Amino acid sequence: MRGSGGALWRNMVVMVATAVMLTCVMCRKPVRHQVGGKDLWIPNHNYTDWLGNQTFYVGDWLYFMYDKEMYNVLEVNETSYKSCNEKGFIFNLTRGAGRDVFELKKPKPYYFLASGGYCYNGMKLAVNVVKYVPAPEPSPATSGCYMINGIGMLMLTIVIAVWAILV
Repeated sequence: MRGSGGALWRNMVVMVATAVMLTCVMCRKPVRHQVGGKDLWIPNHNYTDWLGNQTFYVGDWLYFMYDKEMYNVLEVNETSYKSCNEKGFIFNLTRGAGRDVFELKKPKPYYFLASGGYCYNGMKLAVNVVKYVPAPEPSPATSGCYMINGIGMLMLTIVIAVWAILV
């Protein structure tokens, strides 16, 4: 199978393998979390209760809605969060509209607070962001079909690559 026919066949195999890998990747669309739910970003709100109903993944967004004349949103470190210290903040999310978004780019804890003493009235938020891990695929015995998992996909790719080189 050497020659132009072999090259065409090898290219087709690579294209099919790529298509299979792309369709088998499990992904998740980012979610926009409205901080505080319907109560928004306000003093004297129990953000712990709101956090209990949320899972934050890398790529998700926090959406802060608040009265721009009274409040702001600052990203701070853990020490500043615990002590309600706004000095030396990491990032000022406030853009003046009272509707600000923040992308959660890394799997780590993020800390936010409102300055001007409002942090002491509960306007602070600690969000733990995790990497998205797709749910395990159903076993062939229960699903009635055979899905290729990560290890199987790696093995299939290696076999196809070796075969393409040898052909």
